[in-house]
Amino acid sequence: MVHERAARVERRLSAILAADVAGYSRLMHNDEEATHTKLTALLTDAVGPAIAEHGGRVVKNTGDGFLAEFPSAVEAVRAAIQFQNRIKELTSDDPEARRIAFRAGINIGDVIVEPNDIFGDGVNVAARLEGIAEPGGICISSAAYDQVRGKVGIEFADLGEQNLKNIALPVRAYALQLSDTPPTVSFLNIVGGFSFGLWPPGRVRRARTGLTMAFLLLMMGGGLGYWYIRWDEPRLLDHRLSIVVLPFTNLSNESEQEYFAEGIADDLSADLSRIEDSFVIAPSTARAYKNVDPKRIRRELGVRYILDGSLRRTQSIVRINARLIDARTGAQIWSEGVDGEWSKSLQLQDVITGGLARRLDLELTNQESRDAEVARPNNPDAVDLTMRGWATLNRPYSRQQLAQSSALFERALQIDPGYPKALVGLADTLAMEVNYRWTDTPADKLRRAESAVDQVLSQFPSDAMAHFVNGEIQRAKGRNLDTAVGEYMAAIAINPSLAPAYGALGAAKIRVGRSAEAFAPLQMAVQLSPRDPLLSTWYFYVCHAHSHLAQYDEAIDWCSRSTAVNPFWIAYADLAAANALTGHEREAHAAVAELRRLRPNYTVALWLQDGTAWSDNVVFLAEFQRIAEGLRKAGLPE
Repeated sequence: MVHERAARVERRLSAILAADVAGYSRLMHNDEEATHTKLTALLTDAVGPAIAEHGGRVVKNTGDGFLAEFPSAVEAVRAAIQFQNRIKELTSDDPEARRIAFRAGINIGDVIVEPNDIFGDGVNVAARLEGIAEPGGICISSAAYDQVRGKVGIEFADLGEQNLKNIALPVRAYALQLSDTPPTVSFLNIVGGFSFGLWPPGRVRRARTGLTMAFLLLMMGGGLGYWYIRWDEPRLLDHRLSIVVLPFTNLSNESEQEYFAEGIADDLSADLSRIEDSFVIAPSTARAYKNVDPKRIRRELGVRYILDGSLRRTQSIVRINARLIDARTGAQIWSEGVDGEWSKSLQLQDVITGGLARRLDLELTNQESRDAEVARPNNPDAVDLTMRGWATLNRPYSRQQLAQSSALFERALQIDPGYPKALVGLADTLAMEVNYRWTDTPADKLRRAESAVDQVLSQFPSDAMAHFVNGEIQRAKGRNLDTAVGEYMAAIAINPSLAPAYGALGAAKIRVGRSAEAFAPLQMAVQLSPRDPLLSTWYFYVCHAHSHLAQYDEAIDWCSRSTAVNPFWIAYADLAAANALTGHEREAHAAVAELRRLRPNYTVALWLQDGTAWSDNVVFLAEFQRIAEGLRKAGLPE
């Protein structure tokens, strides 16, 4: 019997570019015909020519986007940069609410080729990378980055390992956010006194540090004189959160620790780049400035802050010291020390960099808030007010503190209604007011919070804080808590150092009836940020998980830790119930007294009402009833 040979599947190695329109559904909802007409024009005038010029082909259109294939990663990136810049030019006069912006993802992969489509994991990764790119931005895989590095005249920010949907293994990603204002290139003949442009638009690429290229003298033949090129770009001196992480000093002089110290600095650069509005100098440049005077660093790199540190190993313990320096004055404004076991160096590196990134985020925000109050006490701008709002919000939660931060975000939004960081901050304060029962109008607060965070996510779908705050909003609703869990996990996937997202994930696990799963994320939150303003809240959640599991001795321990850090009203409820249920009547009565001092007229009925508002999960509610019995035994009025 003769067997027919199976048809050969055509495969080839390609650079794949996936792109779509950010917020397309919103744009179509606002004006279908105008959006469709504009999109068609952009695809014709900007996208098509760029792809053709760089040797690519459009494989297929996907409604609001397209899939393209190139024989070279370099050409794919060049094409993406070209059409993104051209689209910015063509849409610069459009109102922001109707402006079309593409996100692009690029990967290299072995694909299955058909006449009108290509398939394979390489295509899927490109599509997922496009999903985490910023509007107007480009996100590429490490496979593509290795091919384009040093060949396209631009630098990409390292986003670290990304867990992409339906992709089995994490993918290291790199992002480029193109500037809204292209650099100006001037060519002047010093002798002749005239000037003209030489490079066509779109061929000039942005330098990494944003510094002015001083003077490039080029001797021209025939005695025509000297020429210079001036590359004018926005300097970083006024960028509020610009920072360089210098190589950490290895005080032990062991080569193994040298690699570890370098890894700490590189990972910190990646983690700090996730802070909104930050600009972090690339590690490859930072290494050239080890042991250099801060004023020279400020002069040459234009940064506001310098982070450096040291590493010392003593037997099995390694100690990391880090310090933050104000580049304007050379003064140290913050320092932190972290110890860990050298045998767990890989895990230790993640914890150290994550924890330091969180502390630096808080410290930089506080520093900028203080600077704003000094520089513009009577005429603050939206960024000043937002920094003050976050500095206030980053304190232990209280009713008054949330009201103060909310007022600052409101003032910022009066100046700039679309400022993302102010919108996220306002949404966070509103959600917290509902979560902690500090409002009489919870439905109105949540509507406003949801509107604010939706506005940000429609423009910046990879904003980790926006996903975290959206989770807080869903948790405050007390329904669809699986959605809250998903939002916290999305925030963590984007920024693995976001300690509040781990803490909130632990709280949500309790409310979905899986208290035993709450301890791991709560432990990670504490490990990442052991002196966090939210520490008392995280300690309470650990206590609350133990209470739900009827582990009352552990609950007493953790609620006592919570109240020792900050007198958090709800911790006294669990403390009273756990003490009553273990026969500690005096301690139970004392906890009830503190609870009633902080929440006058609080009753068992209000406790049960809060429980049904927090969750409708039957397991959670049954466990919540047990705590109510403890409160009755402790003497809380019915």
